[in-house]
Amino acid sequence: MEFWNSLLTQKSWNKLQELKKEGFRFIVIGGWAAYLWTKQHKSKDIDIILPDWKELEIVKQKYSLSKNDDLKKYEIKLEEFDVDIYIPYYSKLTLPIEDVATNTTKVEGFEVVLPEILLVLKQGAELDRKDSIKGQKDRIDIMTLLCHAQIDFSKYNKLLVKYKLSHQRQRLKEIIQTFKDLKHLNVNVQQYAKIKKKLLKST
Repeated sequence: MEFWNSLLTQKSWNKLQELKKEGFRFIVIGGWAAYLWTKQHKSKDIDIILPDWKELEIVKQKYSLSKNDDLKKYEIKLEEFDVDIYIPYYSKLTLPIEDVATNTTKVEGFEVVLPEILLVLKQGAELDRKDSIKGQKDRIDIMTLLCHAQIDFSKYNKLLVKYKLSHQRQRLKEIIQTFKDLKHLNVNVQQYAKIKKKLLKST
């Protein structure tokens, strides 16, 4: 089941494919990274990291960029969705971008953050906007990662310790305990009961 309109997510996916052909290096984070790891829910907005400022100069030659100083990011404004661009030593994410950029792999030809990194980033986004519709989508992405991606909880817990984010472990337990929207996870009540028990033990 799609969280966003399927026509809209297809346009966004097409744009992500176009970006791959533009000749600059970028790392996929956000909802599309969750989709690439789980193949469950497509996204609307595109979130990417440019690991080097020289990549930003290439993007500026191809697209009209706006700088969002409040949210510390650059944006490509399209009609129905945005491309949000995060840059080292300027943008602020839950984890330092320069560290995120060294924890990637290739999935379907895209450079994507590792699932444990993505889980921490998604949790940071969820905490910032948990009462909004995007916060609801964050929780779906978090639970989809937990159910359909291989999460190394030892690595996840080490990240929380290293970056002083131990509060995220308790928040993750709360999300697992209270999550009810099983239709978005493609599991039934009995399956989720087993998954939930295992996840709570792992976290």
